[in-house]
This record gives sequence, C-alpha cells and structure tokens, in this order.
Amino acid sequence: MLDIRITGPGEVLMKGRFDASQTDKVRAVLDQVTTTAVVDLKGLEYVSSAGLGVLLAAQKRLTEKGHQLKLANMSKHVRDIFQITRLETVFEIIET
Repeated sequence: MLDIRITGPGEVLMKGRFDASQTDKVRAVLDQVTTTAVVDLKGLEYVSSAGLGVLLAAQKRLTEKGHQLKLANMSKHVRDIFQITRLETVFEIIET
C-alpha cells in the first residue's frame, strides 16, 4: 500500500511501497507539481524500477521548466537503490 499526497506548497509526502501497481496513483499526484518540490520519503519502504521511472519522468518534466524534485529523508534501503542506479546524480537528495 502506498500513500502519496501533497502536504503543502512544494511539499509531497510518500510512504509505503512504491511498485508497478502504484505508478498511476503517483503519476497523478506528481503531475500536479509544477514548480520545485521536496518529496519526503521518510516512510517509503520500497521503490521498484517502475517507480523510479515515474520519479525520473517527473524530474525530466520539471527540469525542462527550470524546476526540480528534491528527495528528502530516504531510508538506507531506498538510498542504496538510488546509488546503485546512479539516480543520486539526477536528483538532489537532502536530509531534513
């Protein structure tokens, strides 16, 4: 189960398991993001390759408009996934 929601201007919260069955749900929320935003991943337990693709597509869309997704509060497991896939070079990863 995945919970994703916009919690304020430029703030998105995502927690649970982000696998292929959740891509439409996440895409619908991220499509509402039109400026630089911080996605709080504190409660994210897992992200699949399909989930990475959705995040990457949102980052590409925002970058083309001069904005970006910043990813915050990753668990060690999720951060390892971003390091292995070298996506930490695409996203700004912050600890808050």
